[in-house]
Parts: sequence; structure tokens; C-alpha cells
Amino acid sequence: MSKEKGKGFIAEFKKFITRGNVMDMAVGVIVGGAFTSIVTSLNQDILTPILGIFGGIDFSNLSVKLGSGEGAPVLAYGNFITAVLNFLITALVIFCLIKALNKLNEKFNKKEEKPAAPTTKKCPFCKSEIAIDATRCPHCTSQLEGTK
Repeated sequence: MSKEKGKGFIAEFKKFITRGNVMDMAVGVIVGGAFTSIVTSLNQDILTPILGIFGGIDFSNLSVKLGSGEGAPVLAYGNFITAVLNFLITALVIFCLIKALNKLNEKFNKKEEKPAAPTTKKCPFCKSEIAIDATRCPHCTSQLEGTK
């Protein structure tokens, strides 16, 4: 009985792991990790030096030594500031990319909307709105043109 239960669990796990949305999520995580390294490089190698020109400082070197001696722990709060900046830059870049992709998607998927065919018409005698295929007006009972 426990072997059947184990096989069922493994089969269920295999079914779960091979579903399309799980694979899509895995690809997204991998691409996201690669994208994060690009944005980190953008921040550390390009933006931080440019900010340094305008009186900025390199946050990664900021730290406080907690205690005395060689083995005293060091609180590297500059690395945290750099991580926060990386996050904000990543969020901004992703926002801009998503906004651009949505605009492109909207442009390419914009279909020329044709107006819907009319479903009603006006009776020429009583001016009531009637079905387009009516042969007699239900309001004034007039025989409509083109019908017998």
C-alpha cells in the first residue's frame, strides 16, 4: 500500500513539474537572474562612477566596525545601500520594458474594429424601432417596402 502511495506521489510530482506554467516560471527565474546581473553591472560599472563625478560617493565601501580587534564584526551598510539602489534600478528598467512591450503589443494587436451590422431599423410609417428583418411593423401593422 505504501509503494502505491509513493508511486502516486512521484507521478503526481512528475505531472506537476512538467506542466507548462511551471516550466515558464523556471525560465522566467533563470532569465530574471541573468537580468539582475546585467542591472547590477549597470549600477556598479556605469551609474555609480557617473554619480561619483557629480560629488557622489561609492556606497560599497561604507562600513562600521562593531568592536575592536582583528575578529570584530563589520557592518557593511554600504553594500546594503548598493543592493537597494540595484533593486530600484532593476524595478525602473523592468517598468520601462513592460511599458514599452505593452505599447508595442497594443500597436500590433490593434484590430480595425468594424462597426457591428445594424440589428434594427425605423418603420417608415410610425418611426418606431423594429427588427431589421421585419416584414410588418409590430406597432402600426404597416406592410414594409420590399416585402409581401
